[in-house]
Amino acid sequence: MKVLHLISGGDAGGAKTHVHLLLETLSRDIEVRLCCFIRGEFSEEAVALGIPTVDFDGRGFVRTFLALRKMVRTEGYELVHCHGSRANLMGTLLKLFTPAPVLSTVHSDPRLDYLGRPFAKVTYGVLNACALRMLDYRVAVSEAMRRLLISRGFAPNRIFTIHNGVEIEAPLKTVCREEGAVTVGIAARLHPVKDVATLLRGFALAFREAPNLRLRVAGDGPDRAALEALSKELGIGGAVRFLGWVSDMDAFYAALDVNALTSLSETFPYVLTEGARYALPTVSSRVGGVPELISHGETGLLFPPGDEKALSALLLELARDRALRERLGAALRNRVWREFSGQATAERQKAIYAEVLRREALGKRGRDGVLLCGAYGHGNVGDDGILEAILLQLKGIDPFLPVTVLARRPKETATRFGVDVLHTFDIFKFLPLMRRTILYINGGGSLIQDVTSKRSLWYYLFTLRRAKARGCKVLMYACGIGPVLYEDDVKRVRRDLNACVDMITLRESHSAEELARFGVTKPEIIVSSDPALTLPPADDAAVDALFLENGIDPGGNYICFALRKWKGALPSPESFVAAAKAAYEQFGLASIFLSVNYRSDSEAAKEAMSKLDIHVPYFSIFAPLGPSLTIGVLRRMKIVLSMRLHALIFAASQGVPVIGVVYDPKVSAFMQSIGRGAYVELDALSPETLVPLMESTAQMAAEPEQLRENVKRLLEVEERNVDAVRKLLGKEVK
Repeated sequence: MKVLHLISGGDAGGAKTHVHLLLETLSRDIEVRLCCFIRGEFSEEAVALGIPTVDFDGRGFVRTFLALRKMVRTEGYELVHCHGSRANLMGTLLKLFTPAPVLSTVHSDPRLDYLGRPFAKVTYGVLNACALRMLDYRVAVSEAMRRLLISRGFAPNRIFTIHNGVEIEAPLKTVCREEGAVTVGIAARLHPVKDVATLLRGFALAFREAPNLRLRVAGDGPDRAALEALSKELGIGGAVRFLGWVSDMDAFYAALDVNALTSLSETFPYVLTEGARYALPTVSSRVGGVPELISHGETGLLFPPGDEKALSALLLELARDRALRERLGAALRNRVWREFSGQATAERQKAIYAEVLRREALGKRGRDGVLLCGAYGHGNVGDDGILEAILLQLKGIDPFLPVTVLARRPKETATRFGVDVLHTFDIFKFLPLMRRTILYINGGGSLIQDVTSKRSLWYYLFTLRRAKARGCKVLMYACGIGPVLYEDDVKRVRRDLNACVDMITLRESHSAEELARFGVTKPEIIVSSDPALTLPPADDAAVDALFLENGIDPGGNYICFALRKWKGALPSPESFVAAAKAAYEQFGLASIFLSVNYRSDSEAAKEAMSKLDIHVPYFSIFAPLGPSLTIGVLRRMKIVLSMRLHALIFAASQGVPVIGVVYDPKVSAFMQSIGRGAYVELDALSPETLVPLMESTAQMAAEPEQLRENVKRLLEVEERNVDAVRKLLGKEVK
């Protein structure tokens, strides 16, 4: 494999470190060459590292382009890899005149690269934005950067992610330390986007209570004079040292006890992985790709950007607790060792190169990837949970598998899930795509039913027929079947599923009985379970923040109600009111009303809330949360009482006792699958039936072992969904 790397040569900071380490490591296994447009420290250090380097200093743009074009054509370079705006512009031209695909690593937010330089922004910034869109592929240095690019309209299937690596095994330095002091340090350009002012203010608050704190600032920039003046104004001038440009960063990190980052925007900052080499505990603003490395309370501490009081509290906590500093620092170093070494980054980059070459060889006529269709983009966190789980499972099969989703809100779905998305009804795009797709997946959820709409059933059957006619393998994934009430619809289901579907996985046995009743016998039918059971909850810090935002005590005891309207009205609101009252009076449980579909459920919840006694405490969460945060909320509950199936699924996955109100057979089918008889049919719903269920469930809430065992069994059979995908994609089944 031969790869030509282009860069201006004036780069510093994270981009410089990334490119040098990457190419030094890559050059051991593949043939790489670095081309710099100017001669300087960057190119000299590259040569010193043994990286084959050419500089075009003084040649001018046209002569450089002609030389590069000749190099690609005559020396057989298979890929051109760009870094930065000048390289992107050159790569765009090379793309037009050479056969090699061109990709670019996006090291920072292009819109912030020229912050404070308006002329450069409207010239170089605009040219770079145009060039970046014209290149074949992009590589983001964090998942956050990838999501940012997707939100700006870049095709998700053509964006890869690679994290900045660090040379973990390099020798560590030791330096003399001030006895008794706890030294906090930050390495950053003194620029508004780094928000060092917040660090100074937060440090000043902490310093009042912990005078053994010290602060060291490594870096220079336009804000230095203002920051030095601010430190004097805050009365911390004696505890703060501005070190200016530091060439020996190892000595800097060796002198610290705490590594800090206060940026307003970041991709995946090197200062965190470099500090991890010295096992430094890290306190950072929760921005960009930082949470991909720092898990609050596990590998570091996070605070909202610009929040000096929150930062101060964390600095105080670290200053007073040496054991905490050691624990967080060791955990961060271990994680960086496992996942972010220079070798791991190089292996990831080689895999990206191989994937690009595979796709280019496949061409426009070959089949590749998956087209996924379901009830996505309607604002229902249950359906979003299904989608998220399926995408995670597909990524587990092949991290580079191209996936396109059909959803009602394409831009919103693409940004949230990081995949290519077409509108559900855009037949002029998805029908041609089926001719280039290996596998069409219909699922999960209750798509094959005509209770809510005959038209939706006909639509899903239409897509199954079209996919098979265009040569796709067809899989119905973790489906719930029925009810199908009309005989003509039963005939359609029998005809189309027998003729067009290769495999069907079902989320419970009731659906298998329905397929047998319909006469569906030709596809391979497998009973599995709902993939949403596999999703993890959000971390405690995020759930705490959500609770506080909604005026809820994170340490309280709660029963959750997830209600919906059925046939235009909330059924028997007095039943839910009675259950909420009994939960509080008998067990001290306040009520939380949660919207699973944030576009519609709040009306049902508000109707019940309006009838509650003034002495019964209740709260509401109606914002769009996403699956992980919803699971995190439900995990905190003592009981979950729900009409919504996926509130039951999410809660049960966390071992929380659940009560179902059955408006659809899928609800009772799930409750039976987890061995719970705590459900009531809609036509039997009343205070007299619901309150005793709540009482018995509350009494068993302290002993959820049987529920956990049943959920564990469901998780084991859920793997059958993934095996079905592997089989139809021609992948090895584990």
